[in-house]
Amino acid sequence: MANLKLQHIDKIYDGGVKAVEDFNLDVQDGELIVLVGPSGCGKSTTLRMVAGLEDISNGHLLLDGKDITRVPAKDRDMAMVFQNYALYGHMTIYENMAFSLTLRKEDPNVIHKKVLAAAEILNLTTQLNKKPGQLSGGQRQRVAMGRAIVRTPKVFLFDEPLSNLDAKLRGSTRREILLLHKRLQATMMYVTHDQTEALTLADRIVCMSMGKVQQIGTPLELYDHPANIFVATFIGLPPMNMFDVTVRADHLEGKGFKAPLDAESKKILKNYVGKEIVLGVRPENLVEGKDIAVKVTDNENLGMNTLVHGHIQDGDKTFDRVVCKLRGWCNYKSGDTAMISINRMHFFDKDTTVAITGKESK
Repeated sequence: MANLKLQHIDKIYDGGVKAVEDFNLDVQDGELIVLVGPSGCGKSTTLRMVAGLEDISNGHLLLDGKDITRVPAKDRDMAMVFQNYALYGHMTIYENMAFSLTLRKEDPNVIHKKVLAAAEILNLTTQLNKKPGQLSGGQRQRVAMGRAIVRTPKVFLFDEPLSNLDAKLRGSTRREILLLHKRLQATMMYVTHDQTEALTLADRIVCMSMGKVQQIGTPLELYDHPANIFVATFIGLPPMNMFDVTVRADHLEGKGFKAPLDAESKKILKNYVGKEIVLGVRPENLVEGKDIAVKVTDNENLGMNTLVHGHIQDGDKTFDRVVCKLRGWCNYKSGDTAMISINRMHFFDKDTTVAITGKESK
């Protein structure tokens, strides 16, 4: 188990290109941290710097209080699981899992016990005499995890380990990683571009964009209280609807609609009356009601819910695109008008894109 601290970490490539800028994070003992963001945001680069596979340009990396910024990867007591498994095809599963311990010249009896223990945890006991080519993608990924487990490292690092699996295997392997974390109580850093993985696995999420940390918090914090427009639209599926609106005394005035403000929202927006802001509404916070007319373009029936796609309508005019996630099975057809209301709003400053919380003026 281990505490890991990243202090003002930068990664600067030749030509002054900053892949990661001023990254700060304190990973607690036994915590599962998920780094999430779009391709090219710097999340994998950050993980590789932690692993020692990339040099740190500026800043410090501390493991249990010891500065390991310049310590070689092999001496960092970390184990990394890659997206492409990185297994040796000519070796058996047993030999793959034992490989790092064999290189260390550990006692064969100790190696045997560790491999069997890891195989039992991962339900691989009956596969130990097979070669990687005889296993499914999910099984091979479990072998890669087993190879990390036998090393009993202080920190486990996962670099998009599920990206090569089909949807069904991703779901089952994701649950296995979650159960593995609960069983081992190990410190883990996990990189993904898939927000579902982030929301279901993480103790805390680090959301990144363009090399910078946008927000750090629990999955619920990022979902319920996004720090800015980027986090609001990246976390959540379908993405949050965004509308340019003007704040009035008791309502918001958008293109083709007016939305009433409750007492708490009026308080939050008291310094924005007469100004333009960005209104964010999650699709599930648009419910059947009476305040806004939506001209339907198409329906996606999902069983318990229906995604209704359309445009805000005012008379013969249509405006911003909108997605509603309505409860139950809805039978709207293209051209129908759906009347909706908003049961929860998020507010963002139009210039800074930062969330308006009402605390700014205190």
